[in-house]
Amino acid sequence: MSLTKIESIDPHSPARRAGVRVGETLKHVNGHPIVDVLDYKFYTYDAQLELALEDGAGRVRLVRLRKGEGESLGLNFQTYLMDRARSCANKCVFCFVDQMPPGMRQSLYFKDDDARLSFLLGNYITLTNLSQRELARIIDLRVSPVNISVHATDPAVRTALLRSRRAGECLAVMKRLAQADIRMNCQIVSCPGVNDGPVLERTLRDLAALYPAVSSVAVVPVGVTRHRKDLTAIAPYTPVQAGAVVDQVEKFAAGSLARRGTALAWCSDEFYLLAGRSLPEYGYYEDMPQLENGVGMLRQLQHQVAAALESVDAFAVPPPFSLATGVSAAPFLREIIDRVRDRCGTMSGTVYPVRNEFFGETITVSGLVTGQDLIAQLSGKNLGERLLLPDNMLRAGERVFLDDVSVEQVERSLGVPVAVVDAGDGFDLVDAILNLPRESGGVPLLPEAEYYRYNP
Repeated sequence: MSLTKIESIDPHSPARRAGVRVGETLKHVNGHPIVDVLDYKFYTYDAQLELALEDGAGRVRLVRLRKGEGESLGLNFQTYLMDRARSCANKCVFCFVDQMPPGMRQSLYFKDDDARLSFLLGNYITLTNLSQRELARIIDLRVSPVNISVHATDPAVRTALLRSRRAGECLAVMKRLAQADIRMNCQIVSCPGVNDGPVLERTLRDLAALYPAVSSVAVVPVGVTRHRKDLTAIAPYTPVQAGAVVDQVEKFAAGSLARRGTALAWCSDEFYLLAGRSLPEYGYYEDMPQLENGVGMLRQLQHQVAAALESVDAFAVPPPFSLATGVSAAPFLREIIDRVRDRCGTMSGTVYPVRNEFFGETITVSGLVTGQDLIAQLSGKNLGERLLLPDNMLRAGERVFLDDVSVEQVERSLGVPVAVVDAGDGFDLVDAILNLPRESGGVPLLPEAEYYRYNP
């Protein structure tokens, strides 16, 4: 079955008004073949369109229509990509998916390395699974930004890390993208003694040479779970090792700031927490280009909370509450609740850090807390009249944890209503703490991207 077959059409949309029919297959737009969502979004941007539509009998008809420039055509297809997601052929030694326990839902074992998801959802790709045709299309369609998992620019080190014969081509591909003015955000998953130290220095230098096409770099620590049987031995960062990486990246950033006007590279919040260091001030992170990698997330949360509290007027004393989070973010959330209490007076709220028994206690971020750990560790605790949970504990757009435990099961087991809070929105957090009406309700808006970000 063609995945460009139209499954539904939005009411009052340009396609509906033009007489496009459900069940037809979109073949061309203005003469351009439509293969997937990138073609669809690019070629339907214009105000005047000619659609070539094929019915079930193979008959093709042309439909001409006018709409607003950039206005959605209103067509919906079987899959978001109008194609199947492309899986990763690498065997990365640090791959988090390989560290998942057996018996979980099948989608969690799927490794995507799809350039389309990089552009549309912010996923990171390695470039090793990118064909020459796809690379040419990125350049031709001006697909930007592209998010790239670099890890190392030394060909030998990158090949060893990714276990892919094409891993060493990364820098050459990035140079080609840079020549075409394609913007790139980069990620380095740092493994102690493997791609930090001199290797990291070379990587940062090579990426800086591609500035401004390379516009930001995040350095995040490797996540090591207790499910690494038969995998390459990798130890988590010690505080001393983490501190050395922080020092190295900050030194590079200071030089880059003086030379280019931007730090260009930042360590994730988790690196600072592992090192036992204070986070840099809010302004250090410039325009927060690497929030999705947990870079500056906690500082932004604090900054937004302060702004939200300035606009708080009269309100009733909120019902007692509790807030559960990963171990690493707990001290910051306690500070935030204390700040709200100082500004707003009497309030009963408790932060409960949840140890990660499921993946292992070396995993301290809230985004990998499971429902079963939450239930086991909060049972019998004084949770007040409501329990606040960050939305990054859940599948995007759903109310289910990684282990398939639902929010409703947590509510029944703990005997308390659960309110889901936008993990990166200090305004939503303050509204939830004060039990005020909330615009977002903490519901993620993007479709699910089945990959893991190391966000506290």
